Amino acid sequence: MPLIAPILQEFTEEAGTTRRVLERVPDDRFDWKPHPKSRALGELAMHIAVVPGAIAKLATSPNPATMTPSGDATPTSGAELLAAHDESVATVNRVLEGISDATLLEPLRVLVGDVELFVLPRIVLIRSVMLNHWYHHRGQLSVYLRELDVPLPSIYGPTADENPFLPADA
Repeated sequence: MPLIAPILQEFTEEAGTTRRVLERVPDDRFDWKPHPKSRALGELAMHIAVVPGAIAKLATSPNPATMTPSGDATPTSGAELLAAHDESVATVNRVLEGISDATLLEPLRVLVGDVELFVLPRIVLIRSVMLNHWYHHRGQLSVYLRELDVPLPSIYGPTADENPFLPADA
């Protein structure tokens, strides 16, 4: 089995969960922040929507790769947010499908301008940033939504608002 296969299987499962969370983001609260130092809700949601595709592209770019730091865009609607997520998911599948084990194990040097940010095997970048970093921010988003009294979908099990293990009429 190729090394990328279980990563893509996990990604597919998590992408569905992430989409369910993004579907709950209220359009009229994109500018809300839980604290002055925090990202706005819309910025955080858009970051979550686009991170996987951006990191998949970075992980498959020529060596050395150059990152250009940029701020997170704020969506203008929930439809735009979900479209960005769906495009990001499609990008991951297109870019990582069939990547060789040798390429995944190859170190990637990532620069910001002339400064070396890190050198990691490409598979570590995918695992730690495309997935783990993504999950971290999805957890943040669930806290934002709770603070806004938005019902949370099931993520890894029941929430106070949704229990997929109970019959629909319970």
